[in-house]
Amino acid sequence: MPSLWQRAAIMPKCLHFRLHATRAGRWMKLSKSVKKEKETQHSMFSNIMFILGVMFKLSPALVIGELVNGVIRILPGRLVSVIGIKYIIDAVTSGERLERIYYAVGLIAAIIVGGRVLTLIFREFYWNMARERLYYRLNKQLYEKAKSLDLESYDNPEFYNNFILTIESSSENIQGILGMIQWYVGNIISFITIASIIFTIDPWCLVIILGVVIAFMPISRKLSKLQYERRIDNTKYHRRSDYFQRIFYLQDYAKEVRMNNITPLLLERYNDAADDVIDNQRRYYKKISFFTGMQEIGVQGLGFMFVLPLYLGYCVLIKQTLSAGDFVATFNGAYSIAMSINFLTIWAIARFSEQAKTIDKYRGFLKSDFKIKDGEKTAEAGKPKTIEIKNLSFTYPGNSEPTLKNINMTVKPYEKIALVGYNGAGKTTLTNLLLRLYDATSGEILIDGENIKEVTVNSHRNRFAAVFQDFQTFACTVGENVALDVDPDEHRVLEALGHSGFSKELPNGTDTELLREFEDSGIMLSGGESQKVAVARAFYKDCPYVILDEPSANLDPIAEYNLNKAMMEAAEHKTVIFISHRLSTTVNADRIYVMENGEIIDCGSHEELMAKNGTYAYMFKLQAEKYTSVED
Repeated sequence: MPSLWQRAAIMPKCLHFRLHATRAGRWMKLSKSVKKEKETQHSMFSNIMFILGVMFKLSPALVIGELVNGVIRILPGRLVSVIGIKYIIDAVTSGERLERIYYAVGLIAAIIVGGRVLTLIFREFYWNMARERLYYRLNKQLYEKAKSLDLESYDNPEFYNNFILTIESSSENIQGILGMIQWYVGNIISFITIASIIFTIDPWCLVIILGVVIAFMPISRKLSKLQYERRIDNTKYHRRSDYFQRIFYLQDYAKEVRMNNITPLLLERYNDAADDVIDNQRRYYKKISFFTGMQEIGVQGLGFMFVLPLYLGYCVLIKQTLSAGDFVATFNGAYSIAMSINFLTIWAIARFSEQAKTIDKYRGFLKSDFKIKDGEKTAEAGKPKTIEIKNLSFTYPGNSEPTLKNINMTVKPYEKIALVGYNGAGKTTLTNLLLRLYDATSGEILIDGENIKEVTVNSHRNRFAAVFQDFQTFACTVGENVALDVDPDEHRVLEALGHSGFSKELPNGTDTELLREFEDSGIMLSGGESQKVAVARAFYKDCPYVILDEPSANLDPIAEYNLNKAMMEAAEHKTVIFISHRLSTTVNADRIYVMENGEIIDCGSHEELMAKNGTYAYMFKLQAEKYTSVED
């Protein structure tokens, strides 16, 4: 059974879509201020050598095997078509014994079959496993890098898009680059070998072949460019049609599609997207067909079917400097050289250029630095200490207006603090700064008189248990979901679930699988049950501080009451800071901070704030009216 972290490494793509949607609003603001980087910071050759070096470091045998395999796949067949056929024809025309001819045919067959067998053995018994290991190691490298990135990186739309492209195309890039390198090396060796053979037969034959290929190379380059542009346009149009595929297979859209009459509209839009793909193919068809015809007529018709045979016929029949075998060998070698030159100078360059752009994004991602740096000290996760927030201000990258302005707050040990206010007041941002998911633009946060920037990031975050508003449930066991660790303590997991009010029957106890990504028997939780699992994480973790962002958002009033009661009891020896829009949860808080437009506008206990009859009292009475009106 895969471990928690192995499963997290292959989470479904829908998580990317959800994260994208969560931050869409902020991205719209950021995108206006983010400067567009150059598409390629390194040369094509530099990028190809870089990724080849990475792959060689992770799996040297696979890279070497692919290079050798490229030679084995290409060279034997072309050698046979040149030397093998030449020997047989010369042997027949010179009256050699049949045994020698049979021997030559047998040797040719053995070479071809042997090459195929070696290639088959390599791919079936080594390549598949080695490739998967390489995928795993490369993706693991990417995931470890992603974990070290600041949360701010995800708010940068250009960086995030490059990050997603890097993650999603890593496996495709590996296979594409290995395949291209294999064919490139094979064609280089083939070109050098066949050209050397033809040069020994007649240097002028080689001159004619190279001259014809080079003369029509501009047409080949134009054809390659058209095919590349078609592939890019196809990708764009296919991306549109893929959107509809996601709608019909992702659970996120299932209810809306079934409860409304939107299917005909979606199918109509899908048909339009499919028509665009077909129209794009039709738009390029005539141009590509024209240049393909020009290339075939020029290289094969004019060059290899007229000029080259004319010269070879002259040498064989008039000058008698070449044999019939030389004629066929040169003719076959011409095709081999033409294919190699076209591949090496046009097709491979176009594909390498395309791959290099993605590799450059990969390099940029690996080189990206994080702004939140470790301090020199290690924080102790012992008993709660006083938290002081002094003159704290924060502006999200890309925004002109600050989200938090001059926040001052003191939280004493074991206090239960509530942050309330309208949406966008800055409550979640303040807790993110406490956790050092972001660093403040100005001001400071002190714990026991020590700036949190003076300790390492991990040791600081280990002092906190946090349940986020946009929490996630992972495709692993209930125990692993609560502990967020590979070795959960069953007793502590059950205790934490009890405090959160989780009461769903678990067929396999804490080993029960959640979701069905890896186990068909996995159970599906409701929104409220998922939230209780998320809240249980805060009870499970042994730490002095707990941050809860909307811990009862998906709960009914009774479950909310029970959760608040359990939370206060279980967190008796911890400092708790929680955000809530349901003000009934704040009644028992030691202190309530009211936030508006990034500022603290009021502070006090429930009774004190109600007596002031300010914003808090207005919000509380407004919510209370909903319940009292129902009772009346």
